[in-house]
Amino acid sequence: MAHAIRVHKHGGPEVMQWDEVAVGTPGQGQLKLKQHAVGLNFIDVYMRSGLYPQPTMPFVLGMEGAGEVTAVGPGVTEFKAGDRVAYASPVGSYATERLVPAERMVKVPEGIDDKTAAGMMLQGMTVRYLLRKTYKVVPGTTMLFHAAAGGIGLIACQWAKHLGATLIGTAGTDEKCELAKVHGAAQCINYQKENFVERVKQITGGKGVDVVYDSIGKDTFPASLDCLKPLGLFVTFGNASGPIEGMNPGILGAKGSLYLTRPTLNTYTASRADLVETANDLFDVVKKGVVKIKVNHTYPLKEAGQAHRDLESRKTTGSVVLMP
Repeated sequence: MAHAIRVHKHGGPEVMQWDEVAVGTPGQGQLKLKQHAVGLNFIDVYMRSGLYPQPTMPFVLGMEGAGEVTAVGPGVTEFKAGDRVAYASPVGSYATERLVPAERMVKVPEGIDDKTAAGMMLQGMTVRYLLRKTYKVVPGTTMLFHAAAGGIGLIACQWAKHLGATLIGTAGTDEKCELAKVHGAAQCINYQKENFVERVKQITGGKGVDVVYDSIGKDTFPASLDCLKPLGLFVTFGNASGPIEGMNPGILGAKGSLYLTRPTLNTYTASRADLVETANDLFDVVKKGVVKIKVNHTYPLKEAGQAHRDLESRKTTGSVVLMP
């Protein structure tokens, strides 16, 4: 019998239950997966708490994973039993086995193990669209990247450096700042000790940055806008401290005719072609060693509640993987 971590009611980590689940056989366009590793992301916390409500209860948490195809449903031609695959949607990855739509799976190339694949799909593809699509980072681009020592942040530090950009990071401890710098951040601001707006102005000689990437939300807004050059872009792609609320668009005009966008990975990988292109670009930089995926913490899938506690209390760095 398969097992999964399910949420029967919204709340803290204590609402996560280790349940027996029936998986069944794959239907039209589906694959059956035996999961070898599951990625942990802040979006899982948002779903568990009810900030991002799911259509049915109970539901299985989790957005990303990697494993082996054990059966294919009718109409599937691109995959066969024994293939290694990884994904960053749909919801339901906190499980030992599951059914998935074949069109949202990508084949994992040789040289990338399951733990690495599970720890990088959502975060790595997020960095890819942020740096290559939302704002086209080029040599000479200057950016501010909040939470630079997190899973997404450490990938961004490396990839931005590879692209010839200057990444100024923020983090909450000196140790995390050192970690960001080791991974390619040109500078890192400990926001517990320094005012990040003032430091960004100092670092950039008063010019500001081209783009701010922010997954923190409430705590870093609207101060992040003051770090931007005129006509700069503010990218809000998460809300670890709570959502940004009650924004008056006039503030963008007053602070330099700024742009603001709220992108999601789902939009940037909506078509099969975009998903495969994004994943292959990520696999390419990882295989070349340009981006090293740091899976700094692993937990048994059964103990996902403790993993959530550690993530929410900022005890983790890099990627966190749950092992079924």
